[in-house]
Amino acid sequence: MVVRKKVLKVCRECHRVVEGEACVICGTSNLSDDWAGYVVIIDPEHSEIAKKMNITMAGRYALKVR
Repeated sequence: MVVRKKVLKVCRECHRVVEGEACVICGTSNLSDDWAGYVVIIDPEHSEIAKKMNITMAGRYALKVR
């Protein structure tokens, strides 16, 4: 049995972690597989990290995208 790991990519525009070939937030296909750090934003209205990263929607985001 071969187990394949999901390849997660990150949008270079909004840093959202995505599983497909396009970002679900901004719709771009400008994705990168070279990223570092991971943060999950649950309540962007009350999150200091979300405010610093200009995140307005809950979800998974990369801290650094190359």
